[in-house]
Amino acid sequence: MKSSSRKLFPGAIIIIGLAFLSSLSSALAQQAQSQEMTTTATDQEATRLPPGDLDSLVAPIALYPDPLLAQTLAASTYPLEVVQLQQWMNNNKNLQGKALADAVAKQPWDPSVQSLVEFPDVVQRMAGNIQWTTDLGNAFLAQQSDVMDAVQRLRGKAQGTGNLKTSAQSVVKTETVPSGKQVIEIQQANPDVVYVPSYDPTVVYGAAPPAYPYYPYTYPGYVPGTALAWGAGIALGAAAWGAWGGNWGNCNWGGGDININNNNNFNRNNNFNRQQ
Repeated sequence: MKSSSRKLFPGAIIIIGLAFLSSLSSALAQQAQSQEMTTTATDQEATRLPPGDLDSLVAPIALYPDPLLAQTLAASTYPLEVVQLQQWMNNNKNLQGKALADAVAKQPWDPSVQSLVEFPDVVQRMAGNIQWTTDLGNAFLAQQSDVMDAVQRLRGKAQGTGNLKTSAQSVVKTETVPSGKQVIEIQQANPDVVYVPSYDPTVVYGAAPPAYPYYPYTYPGYVPGTALAWGAGIALGAAAWGAWGGNWGNCNWGGGDININNNNNFNRNNNFNRQQ
């Protein structure tokens, strides 16, 4: 019996040792996973932009009509596709109306990008300021409600300077959302016609704080020093899929995000409030 016990004893040590190593390995794996999660959360928190940076970033588009603002924010999350759209538009200047809609629909781009084909100035602005477009898209993916709050802060400033008010091009109104917060909405005066504003942020909002200067953004054809300027009205056509409200987005001020039709994919962000 003693001899048999002595022969089994080394095996028992091996089993116990393996169990200990397995337990240790599991503990180390859990610790590493915990550290990775903590580091990821810390990194994400560290990369969140403060309100001043967000104000600077959204300043060029904060006075867009709400539906166009929503679509621009969505499209900014696809900066490469925006550049491809501009190049495609330059090569297809002869297309108009339904032919334009049918052709752009065949391209492998998100519908938020495709629909901007109706707004060549907007596409030119986004493609011509591609670093800004990329930064805006990243900020919107990470901090949707913060971006929407920044838009509201700037609209409040523009209203305070007397540069944001109802006109022949747009209707400006203050609404109270379910949370009790008041927000400034901008809608097109004519549901079928969109005017895209160009402006000098230092004029419409007032001087920016030294720590957060306005983004160095350029509008095609804009005359520096003037306030709110309007280009020609753009009649919504087939390339915008007919109905503005049905196939485009809008701002969900109560939820701090945007409403986007299900035709849009946004594969990189599952937090969009999509219409059903």
